[in-house]
Amino acid sequence: MSHFTSSFVAQLASVRVRFGVGIRRQVSEEVARLGCKRALVLSTPAQADAAMEMAQEIGDMAVGVFTRATMHTPMAVTEEAVAHALSVNADCLVAIGGGSTTGLGKAIALRTDLPQIVVPTTYAGSEATNILGQTENGEKTTLTDARVQPEVILYDPELVRTLPVELTVTSALNAMAHAAEGLYARDRNPISTLLAIEGLEAFAESLDQVVADPGNLEARARTLYGAWLCGTVLGQVGMALHHKLCHTLGGSFDLPHAETHAVILPHAIAFNARAAQRELQPIARIFGDPAPGKALHSFAKKLGAPMALKDLGLGERDLDRAAEIATSKPYWNPQKVTKDDIATLLAAAWKGDPPAF
Repeated sequence: MSHFTSSFVAQLASVRVRFGVGIRRQVSEEVARLGCKRALVLSTPAQADAAMEMAQEIGDMAVGVFTRATMHTPMAVTEEAVAHALSVNADCLVAIGGGSTTGLGKAIALRTDLPQIVVPTTYAGSEATNILGQTENGEKTTLTDARVQPEVILYDPELVRTLPVELTVTSALNAMAHAAEGLYARDRNPISTLLAIEGLEAFAESLDQVVADPGNLEARARTLYGAWLCGTVLGQVGMALHHKLCHTLGGSFDLPHAETHAVILPHAIAFNARAAQRELQPIARIFGDPAPGKALHSFAKKLGAPMALKDLGLGERDLDRAAEIATSKPYWNPQKVTKDDIATLLAAAWKGDPPAF
């Protein structure tokens, strides 16, 4: 069935995307292709070794590494990284890692306009967007700016082959959330809908294979394909309740990013299915249940995903404040949002119950 509509707007970013086993070894080629000669490599502390290997791979065109990327992109870390990039006269950035490292690269680019090459090691998908989330004084805010859109993305399945199964699952569900909300986005278009469906299908076809056999490069490559598609959806259309809740829980309560997305996704989709049942039919079809929220809940549970916010460190006493923050500023959502409803949603997610709606 065609997804054509008689009137729509589609904004497609100019991004060079390469897939392939071992493609990370061609980063120096991409640095040169950008006309650059002084690349600064970025990573989290946990991936410092990978950053050093990348710098060695780039060779004389690498001017150093910065390995302090942090979850939720704190402003203080960004300021330190910008100062370092300027001190070594970097003319481009190479981010190797997941959403934390990609976020730092974007934050630096926002302030310096340096071109970015991203080599993902998770399925976050943020590398495919012009969106940046930053945290300061316990509050996470997001912005959209062409300067934060990476110019080059290299997807190498070898880099996710050793990604632990637990992180594989939560990172994938994080990516799937972009596509799920993209299906009912106010500014969706036929292309974003096709990308969302294809991305969800890629994960549905391959994620259980990865869980059963983490070293399966073909399945890993398919999940990276899904991550790229879902991330591209995030870069094209606006998000709604699910992402608002995750930003609230991450920025204000310091909950882990991917795990929070994994827990909240079925609950947010079930809540919004009351107003967007037709738009969410692809999820029901792909995951085999007429109730899209229930379908995602069953899929996540089968994969061994975290199911409860209480297991991520959120106290029961924090639920009311979380509901207050998440509803304090109006934002578009297909289903009307009230504090009482969000409190009910969060209570079920906190306990690990099936969706309340």
